[in-house]
Amino acid sequence: MADNTLNRAQEPLDDTIYDHKWGFQDTRFVAKPGHLTTVTGSRYLISGTEMPEFLPFVEEMLGIKINLNEVKPELSPKPVPPPIPNEAFMTAVRDSFPASQYTQDSRERLVHSHGQTTADEVYKVLYGTLERVADLVFYLENEADAQKIIQLAAVHNVCLVPYGGGTSVSCALQLPANEKRMIVVIDTRRMNKIEWVDKENCLACVQAGMTGKQLEEALAEMGYTSGHEPDSMELSTVGGWVATNASGMKKNKYGNIEQIVQNVSMVTPQGLIEQTVAMPRVAMGMQLQNLLFGSEGTLGLITKAVLKIHKLPEVKKYGSLVFRNFETGVKFLYELNQAGVLPASIRLLDNVQFRFGSALKPRPSTSEKIMGDIQKFFLLKVKGFDPHELVAATIVMEGTAAEVAYQEKVLYTIASKYGGIKGGSTNGQRGYMLTYAIAYIRDYLADFDIIGETYETTVPWSKVMAVCNAVAREVEIKHKEYGLPGKPYISPRITQLYHTGVCIYFTHGFSTKGVQHPDEVFSAIEKHLRQTIMDEGGSISHHHGVGKIRKDFLPQTISPSTAEILKEVKQAHDPHNIFGIANNVFAE
Repeated sequence: MADNTLNRAQEPLDDTIYDHKWGFQDTRFVAKPGHLTTVTGSRYLISGTEMPEFLPFVEEMLGIKINLNEVKPELSPKPVPPPIPNEAFMTAVRDSFPASQYTQDSRERLVHSHGQTTADEVYKVLYGTLERVADLVFYLENEADAQKIIQLAAVHNVCLVPYGGGTSVSCALQLPANEKRMIVVIDTRRMNKIEWVDKENCLACVQAGMTGKQLEEALAEMGYTSGHEPDSMELSTVGGWVATNASGMKKNKYGNIEQIVQNVSMVTPQGLIEQTVAMPRVAMGMQLQNLLFGSEGTLGLITKAVLKIHKLPEVKKYGSLVFRNFETGVKFLYELNQAGVLPASIRLLDNVQFRFGSALKPRPSTSEKIMGDIQKFFLLKVKGFDPHELVAATIVMEGTAAEVAYQEKVLYTIASKYGGIKGGSTNGQRGYMLTYAIAYIRDYLADFDIIGETYETTVPWSKVMAVCNAVAREVEIKHKEYGLPGKPYISPRITQLYHTGVCIYFTHGFSTKGVQHPDEVFSAIEKHLRQTIMDEGGSISHHHGVGKIRKDFLPQTISPSTAEILKEVKQAHDPHNIFGIANNVFAE
């Protein structure tokens, strides 16, 4: 059965996206008189509802008062410098491609000059100035275009930057400020088709510019799914998933992107890199294809990928659980993982995020309020849960009816050992689907001088609590050290489980009212927290990648010889640094 719960309504939607903010223009959080918040449009389950508790919750968490009449002014018009000229290259482009495939329009150049990293990119676009802007935007339409534009760039000494959905939060799309050559951003989103489907062998060849939303809609019409569902799936592209080594919310069932993809095609200055045939597994010696995962635009243009596909699940069922505290929830997840019967997705939210989700609920009806009061009485009075300690897990189960029934039985049996209380399927579905809508909150709160971001890490099971506690401690210390107003917001959730550890996703924010250069302060604190995470045993990143924002942590992640080999591969395939976006190990 197809999953239609992403959209609140099934009428056609306007998929026009914002130039610089997150998401679709039909959706935004809006403040209303009476300290109310509503969401425009009909795209999500939360759309069209009024939420009286959200702004009071933000005020409580940050220790501030929000004045709805004081809105931070967005810079307009936004400064865009003239493009760096390269007349010989431009003449070659005009001779080789129709005018519809390239532009030096100021708006398009600015749109293609950044990703979605809050402090280092979006904040600068909305309220300041980017250090470097694209000089030309080129729209890729096929693999032959890729080969031709790379050839021209090599001849005329031009820098090329691949661009998919623009959702990077690692500064991987931040253009190098010291790049003196003409920078041409290659937008891949016109390459948005499925080239072929092999139903017998469960494979599909997908062009790199296809977004997750486009892919899932096209596969669903044939009765299939890729199963890859990152938070950004509506906007991010297949090529971007490979380039960042992405992970999705349902990785338990379908795998991370490196398990889903069986072949990648990348055009480099030296030619085409790909395996001749997509195979389930092959011992063919060292496989260069593995270097393409996480390459972050530094080696070439990804043009297509062969993905595993699955028949749409017969049954999809949501669930939720409430536990006494976060540590108890982690113990439950550990035993569940050891049992080897994982649902497609299970995520553990700490108390702050549990309350955050509750604050996004609409004003309850009389009957809903009565039921809510009964549930609170049961949890708090009968079970003795502390309202400021309890946590929740949201669950998605997929498969045949028998598979889902077995998952339920195992999951809830183990949960009962840890005092877990069922929270119902409605709460589970709502919690899961809020993932797509809450990304818009960052830009809503920015209007009121609040800055926030998420960052993630992989952590061994034995160090989950140590990492969470250390981050919470250091956030408080840094908040006081910088003399920031109110209190910091910090909240972890566990989003992916592995045999040896988990992915922890942190949300961090604070009020910037009266703070000088708040973007720089936020970046400095984020960098300190990343070091804290790694000092306590966490990784450089789980799925956002390195980009430029985490480049300084690579020496703690890979050996000097490893870095040297990677640089030698880059030198061999791109000796003139045509793909000069300067990410990860090439950030020098």
